[in-house]
Amino acid sequence: MESTAGSSSVRPERAVLVGVDLTAGSRHGRIGVTGTRFAAAGVEVDQPAHDSATSSNALHGASSHIGGTGFTGLTVEESLAEFRELVASAGGIVAAELLQRRARPDPATLVGAGKVEEIAGVAASTEADLVLFDHDLSPTQLRNLEAALPCRVLDRTQLILDIFARHAHTREGQLQVERAQLEYMLPRLTGRGKSMSQLGGGIGTRGPGETQLETDRRKIQRRIDQLKLDLESVRRVRRQQRQRRESVPVPTVALVGYTNAGKSTLFNRLTGAQVLSSSRMFATLDPKLRAIELPSHRKILLSDTVGFIRNLPHTLVTSFRATLEEVQQAEVLLHVRDAASTYGEEQKSQVEKVLGELDALAKPRIEVLNKADLLEPNELQGLQGRFQSSGEVAVSARTGEGIGALLAAIDQALQSDPMIDAELRVPQQDGAVLAAIDAGMIVHRKEYEGNLVRLTVSGPASLLGRLRKYRLRQEPEPQIAH
Repeated sequence: MESTAGSSSVRPERAVLVGVDLTAGSRHGRIGVTGTRFAAAGVEVDQPAHDSATSSNALHGASSHIGGTGFTGLTVEESLAEFRELVASAGGIVAAELLQRRARPDPATLVGAGKVEEIAGVAASTEADLVLFDHDLSPTQLRNLEAALPCRVLDRTQLILDIFARHAHTREGQLQVERAQLEYMLPRLTGRGKSMSQLGGGIGTRGPGETQLETDRRKIQRRIDQLKLDLESVRRVRRQQRQRRESVPVPTVALVGYTNAGKSTLFNRLTGAQVLSSSRMFATLDPKLRAIELPSHRKILLSDTVGFIRNLPHTLVTSFRATLEEVQQAEVLLHVRDAASTYGEEQKSQVEKVLGELDALAKPRIEVLNKADLLEPNELQGLQGRFQSSGEVAVSARTGEGIGALLAAIDQALQSDPMIDAELRVPQQDGAVLAAIDAGMIVHRKEYEGNLVRLTVSGPASLLGRLRKYRLRQEPEPQIAH
């Protein structure tokens, strides 16, 4: 997103990034161990960290985590790298980076008075448009920082909300983002002069903007209530659409995963669709649904959903519940993971946390390790060695590698209309039946006996049930789940 304030030309906004590491001690070999590293005008400078402490207490009693998110296992460098990607997705550029190490957050400013002075100096020298904290700020901290710094201040949640507002193109997506923004804004109204001063002119000002709602909490609450009603109407329409789909039972398989894991690229590979696939985070907000055919000739509906991220704002999970109903209703989940990521297990745990909030953690799930083409041969061999027991599938959505194995895994995971083996004897004149068998089943063997065709097939129980009179043996059929 761009800023037009004070200039007739459009330019990306310049941001100072502030990482916060709430730990008991230093971590050798990681960025900022000797102090604070920031880049300004292409120059890296190490500064002594202000307000450092060695106490073992951390925010809310959590131990050794980055940014106060409870997302263990990330190095400072990895956390800042992800934050840079968020800034790029919002259309900004990084003017400088700072890191503050503390044992506990400062109640007034999060990072301490000395660090605030340093941030103010860096922001002024780099002519930054805003300061972004890779941590959530309390209303008090936000007000104090805005009073002390020469530009706007946003925290991690506000940045994510801005990216969602940037990518919300449908009416439903816009309603969901506006609700999340207003719910986050409500307790933070006092002292928001800088962030409210521009109408859609920069990061953090998309969405409701300055509509005089900030002057009246009751108006905001009324608007939130109206948005809830509008979104409930969307849910009703979705339920009606789902009921119509269920009248012709076709199982749904949903793609889930960490943002930028390659879900949309995989969706395009599997469906032949041309939905937007981007290296930017949260490129997909509105659910996409396409029909595909499995190796068994069964048809399924494949759903592409919004990506998850560590510390995903709860207001977004709540607001996007209508969209995420596709995840709740799916028979099988494809958990798409970035096989080349250095913190894949942490990403996995965050996705599972959100799935738990959606009551979808117990659903059958296939782990899809995407971007296999980025792995070294020995790394790929190591992964393939564990697939037989783990049920994971390695694929490259970009090259198509492993797609056949993935489709076979989906076939095997579907339980609502299981595949069964059967022998059939069909008169040759029943051409419609023979065509249905060829179109909907796997034919292993076909023999002609006079005017009869004898077939050995594997097919969905629902279709074989309709062809019962042609079956040679009437074994008990598995129950089809509804």
